[in-house]
Amino acid sequence: MGESIKGYVILVIFMSVCCAVICLVIKKRCQEKMENIYQNLLQKLDRAVSGKEEQEVYDESLDAAVTARLNRVIQIQKMDKGRAEKERDSVKSLISDISHQVRTPLSNIMLYTQLLSEKELDKDISYLIEKIHKQSDKLDFFIKELVKSSYMEQEIIIVNKEIVKVSEIVEMACQTVELAALKKEIIIKQEISVRENADCFCYADKKWTIEAVGNVLENAVKYSPPKSVVDIKVIPYDFFTCIQVEDNGIGICESEQGLVYERFYRSKDTKDQPGFGIGLYLVREILSKQGGYSKIKSDKGKGTTVQIFLSNNEY
Repeated sequence: MGESIKGYVILVIFMSVCCAVICLVIKKRCQEKMENIYQNLLQKLDRAVSGKEEQEVYDESLDAAVTARLNRVIQIQKMDKGRAEKERDSVKSLISDISHQVRTPLSNIMLYTQLLSEKELDKDISYLIEKIHKQSDKLDFFIKELVKSSYMEQEIIIVNKEIVKVSEIVEMACQTVELAALKKEIIIKQEISVRENADCFCYADKKWTIEAVGNVLENAVKYSPPKSVVDIKVIPYDFFTCIQVEDNGIGICESEQGLVYERFYRSKDTKDQPGFGIGLYLVREILSKQGGYSKIKSDKGKGTTVQIFLSNNEY
């Protein structure tokens, strides 16, 4: 009797062990199956994120249902992207058209008010002319900022690098701020340092690089005191050519020097000056797209030096 009970207990233990082993095997296979399902789903999601549609399988499986829905999401996303691109192009075209249409009559208004202000007129009339002139300046500023803001779409800044004479970039950039400098009686002093008495050349997009250098010069004139000097130097190196703009303005504290290239960032020390924090952001975007970069050296109250580095190589 005792031996039969003992045998029964052994049998029960053996069956329990077998059941436990079977359960572990089943659990492991289920885990492996679920892992394979999740891996397959992740791969489908990765391809969906990259915009690649899956080859549909026409059956009643769950995998086929997931594939069909992912493909539908991709199709909707492509349609939305196409509409967004079309709307963006329309906005870009509208901004460009408005800015060009408005600039001509505005330039004429500014010219006529300037001519009238030089004549001997009644005090009241002179006062009104001065008001018109100030408002024209404001309008001119906002139109320029509107155009700059449209450049923030990265697709607009498409650079075509070619070999360019650096002195030409500097000359044309200076012309863009000539009027603003004259109003504040600021002297823009150009000093070109070259090696072996040869002119400096670099590989850059001429139009966009003039825009970048002009933005730096605009800030130098804006934040410098009247009757001061803005120095421009062209310094050639082995792999880069540096355009250095140095002013005697309000300066930038060290904690903000890494922030001024951010979009819409404006220091609390510049709140009394018009602007939207776009200029240096565009400088960074333009230079990065053509293999260049920019650096700032500044002390608060002691002026700012901005260095623009343009690549000497085609690639």
